Amino acid sequence: MRGRPRLLLGVDGGQSATLAAVADEGGRILGEGEAGPCNHTRAKGGARKFERALRGSILAAWRKAGLKGDPQFAAACLGFSGGAADKRELARQIVRARKLYVTSDAEIALAGATGGEPGIVVIGGTGSIAYGRNQAGDTARAGGWGYLFGDEGSAFDIVRQALRAVLLSEEGRGKSTSLRGALLESTGAATVDELLHLFYTADWPRDRIAALAPLVDQAAAQGDLVALRILRNAGASLAELALGLRRVLFPSKRHVLITYTGGVFESKDVRRAFARRAPCEPARLPPVQGAVLIARELLQLERQP
Repeated sequence: MRGRPRLLLGVDGGQSATLAAVADEGGRILGEGEAGPCNHTRAKGGARKFERALRGSILAAWRKAGLKGDPQFAAACLGFSGGAADKRELARQIVRARKLYVTSDAEIALAGATGGEPGIVVIGGTGSIAYGRNQAGDTARAGGWGYLFGDEGSAFDIVRQALRAVLLSEEGRGKSTSLRGALLESTGAATVDELLHLFYTADWPRDRIAALAPLVDQAAAQGDLVALRILRNAGASLAELALGLRRVLFPSKRHVLITYTGGVFESKDVRRAFARRAPCEPARLPPVQGAVLIARELLQLERQP
């Protein structure tokens, strides 16, 4: 890297997209890039998909920064949904960085959300998880157990609850809801039965199903009480993640910095329900910039005698 400025890389690899940010050694963002999701490396074709998303996002950020040649970095921090264990070695083969740290998306989200201070962040995206760190440096997580056993309050869960409400209404066991028409129109399904079976096909992976969550928000804004209840329950479930971590990490502290990030929190009904249970503030920086902060710390540690 002789003759080249000392550059930092931050990556946020999620279930819906992979974001990369190139920054100077002071942490100033020079360029950002986006590519597809990269969270499942063990699935068929997953490793190739991971490589394509990671390389693509980094190259896009590199070019946006006006840089030429092959991307090289003094320090890089990569945070991935689903953890780092199955991605660490693959990442080392792709990213050229003197200092490379591969971790979870929860850690980089916390770094960005609190600006590096102790606290808790709740992520409500395709999935959901909460992560926290106290003054002693102890860390803990809540949620993040995937769509089969967790992800309460996530975008996928919101759509799952919407479909369930439609099914119950169809069977005469639940209230009528405009979600029926909204889901059928958005998917092109002719009947609720067809819609259900559609969601079980490979054409509708979790991120595509989760992308329908704004339909629930739209229905609630138009006065649909079923949709409103789903959103309020989502906010309450996300708040419970934060409150659980508060009890674990800050048992005797009255004021704890609780933050939130992710597309689910774009819903005002989710935010209100969340804030009613867990006094909070929005994330100060997005996760990808949290990754840049951690990369900058790696560079500063290198300079210490």
